[in-house]
Amino acid sequence: MTVPAKAIVIAIAVHALWGGNPVAVKFGLLVFPPMWSAFVRFAIGIACIVLWARHRGIAIRPARAEWLPLGLLSALFTVQIGALNFGLDLTSASTGSVLVATNPLFAAVCAHFLITGDRLTVRKGLGLAIAFLGVSLLLLRGSAFAGLHADGLGNWLVLASAALLGLRLVLSSRVMQRIDPVRLNVWLMCLSLPFFAAGGLAFEAIRWENLAWPPLLGLAYQGIVIAGLGFMVLSHLLKHYPPSTMVGFSFVAPVAGVLLALGLLGEPVSAELVAGMLLVALGLYVRK
Repeated sequence: MTVPAKAIVIAIAVHALWGGNPVAVKFGLLVFPPMWSAFVRFAIGIACIVLWARHRGIAIRPARAEWLPLGLLSALFTVQIGALNFGLDLTSASTGSVLVATNPLFAAVCAHFLITGDRLTVRKGLGLAIAFLGVSLLLLRGSAFAGLHADGLGNWLVLASAALLGLRLVLSSRVMQRIDPVRLNVWLMCLSLPFFAAGGLAFEAIRWENLAWPPLLGLAYQGIVIAGLGFMVLSHLLKHYPPSTMVGFSFVAPVAGVLLALGLLGEPVSAELVAGMLLVALGLYVRK
């Protein structure tokens, strides 16, 4: 399928914005721990999507046959976001940005088995190999025991979230052939909210003493730009174009994430981080 230039530009812009999400999550975590952070983020996202749906006259209430796929995808969504937030709470935003950007690699593998005509090729396989070399540098950090440390565990959690995100994007592309993407996204968030709220109430304490503009802006970015605008635009692209192609433009995300983490959080940039970022970005570009 030929993808028009307009769709390519939009996809690149969305993925650049997505690269800033781990940085926004880190700001939000200063006040709201992982479960509460997810709850607030998606409460904002739901409000944005519902307003958009009403403006466009899109029905939000699912049909009876839609509840099962919505429930299954929402369960996957809840676990994926939980792994991301807990992982980012333990590692740096720059490393997290690179690791979460690997979700197209997992999407390509899943699409090979689940999407007719979206097969792995030699070029895609080469891109996967290059990118996972970069991932290995970040996970090991020169030591086979790095994964046993707190930040090492965070890295593995973020990578697991990226794998679940890749699977969810592919499954969503199939479901969106029958369910409107706006309705799909709003119910993924709605069905996850009780679990995030229950986890927050049971296990977490909000750090109100850290309340300031940066955490609030970080949550607004997650809710409005990512959970609202980003999800809707990416879902529209996934509905009309091959998922492995659309998510393939995320090679810009790790670069954007690292630069934003450096500029806004002042995080140090190591040789392993730079090498890992470049290899992941190159691998994503090669398999595009």
